[in-house]
Amino acid sequence: MMKSVLKSALAVTCLFMTVQVQASALDQFKSFVSSTHAAKGEFIQRQVKVVNGETKLSNQASGTFLFARPGKFIWLYQKPYDQLLQADGEKLYMYDKDLNQVSTKPLGTALSSSPAAILFGSNDLETSFSIKDAGAKDGMDWLQATPKDKDSTFTLISIGMQNGLPREMDLRDTFGKTTIILLQNVEKNPAFKPDQFKFVVPAGADTFNSK
Repeated sequence: MMKSVLKSALAVTCLFMTVQVQASALDQFKSFVSSTHAAKGEFIQRQVKVVNGETKLSNQASGTFLFARPGKFIWLYQKPYDQLLQADGEKLYMYDKDLNQVSTKPLGTALSSSPAAILFGSNDLETSFSIKDAGAKDGMDWLQATPKDKDSTFTLISIGMQNGLPREMDLRDTFGKTTIILLQNVEKNPAFKPDQFKFVVPAGADTFNSK
């Protein structure tokens, strides 16, 4: 469960900027990427399941996020459990409060062609993704990002834009499962402290490093 949730979370989010009416999702997205160096907000995450031919949402989780380009972010799960994903620009830290365990890995390896690279990586997104408009649905303009890396955990990332802001990310993984992340109360380019993304290992926590 934890591994699945953490992979989805590297999914996590923010894009916004005032754009002209009827701008395509791709235009909105590129404007956001070029103008947004930091953001914060809240998220709701659900998994999509098909039961007897009926689509249902399950395993809801929620929390808050912060990010500053490139490669700095805090993705905090608050419900139904406390878990933290944090990156300082060089390393990714995954902290499970209940187990009091910290896992670390190099950030470049962790981001790669994951959804997190879209939000937290560099501005050169088309190096790692093939991006195209995908039409309008549910009051949002959609674009699709397909990782160029064949070893990526995800096969397709759909992003719903509304008034220049990202409102939803749908992540389809290599097992055919889809995770939906809704973004709320997003604030663009807030002021962060210089040490905002510095990770401090909690007292007594066991630490594990991976490549």
